Amino acid sequence: MENLTLTAKMSVPYDEAVARAREAFANEGFGILTEIDITKVMKAKLDVDLPKQVILGACRPQLAYAALQANPSVGALLPCNVVVREVEGGTLVEAVDPGQLLGLAMRDADLKEMAEDATARVTRAVASLR
Repeated sequence: MENLTLTAKMSVPYDEAVARAREAFANEGFGILTEIDITKVMKAKLDVDLPKQVILGACRPQLAYAALQANPSVGALLPCNVVVREVEGGTLVEAVDPGQLLGLAMRDADLKEMAEDATARVTRAVASLR
């Protein structure tokens, strides 16, 4: 998955990492539309215990709107997922790389610029967490 995601390992507790991830993406103009607590879902559905982890659905409305105007099928790829999970020695933040996710769509000139903008913003957000 290394090529599909941008990652940052943090030496802070899980709850602090979630707060910092939210802030980093907000600083790049993303809002969090969804939040899925994977740990709770897996416990409730499968009665298994996992380390703490959450999927944050991040969206920059301006980019999403422009991409949907260029190709409505892009909606199936929204929002951008950001995973924050507890790992040995800290917390890992892993965000989908919009450029990789939209790789096929990058052939569409109308989407290329938006994908590049989204990739730059996600890259900066994740880099700020390192």
